[in-house]
Amino acid sequence: MLICFDLGGVLVRICRSWPEGCRAAGVPEREHHPRPDHQVRRTELITRYQTGRVECDDFFRELSGIFDGVWSPEEVAKVHHAWILEPYAGTAALIEEIRGAGFPTACLSNTSHSHWGPLLQIPAIAAIGTQHASHLMGLHKPDAAIYRAFENAAGIPGEDIVFFDDLEENITAARAVGWDAIKIDHASETAPQIRAALEQRGVL
Repeated sequence: MLICFDLGGVLVRICRSWPEGCRAAGVPEREHHPRPDHQVRRTELITRYQTGRVECDDFFRELSGIFDGVWSPEEVAKVHHAWILEPYAGTAALIEEIRGAGFPTACLSNTSHSHWGPLLQIPAIAAIGTQHASHLMGLHKPDAAIYRAFENAAGIPGEDIVFFDDLEENITAARAVGWDAIKIDHASETAPQIRAALEQRGVL
């Protein structure tokens, strides 16, 4: 059995909205009136960025444009770099406990090149046995292809993977390919939630 984790919202606390990101970065929260296609364009850009198809500076410039220039590319970059907040309490010790119990660990995260380095410095994430990410694989959750690619890379069938994620669409997609997927509430401490699910499955 392989224990696999999403990162943001599961092992590390992240910003959940643009205003929260502005506050974390110390960037002014200016008034913005989004166009009708704002969210579609923003989601499409983030997907391209998180699958390695857009360079960082181009991403900051394009996202500034989607915000109609209300925030400059430099300010967008500041918000982006402040998006990762802090590890959830107890997650590093829990990862070590899982590994000590003899179970391999991995992660599968939608992220970007600029966030990957800082994420790998977080003790809970550094302790994970195998690290997989969308920008390295060129695939993006909840596309079924990323789960199948992960299985091939890990050499483990889906029915032997326990997966923790905080987004319903990613959980639904993982279950559809046969993974034992558990939804985490990112607004609460996550280590107790993970532990309870693993105890139910006889891992801990």
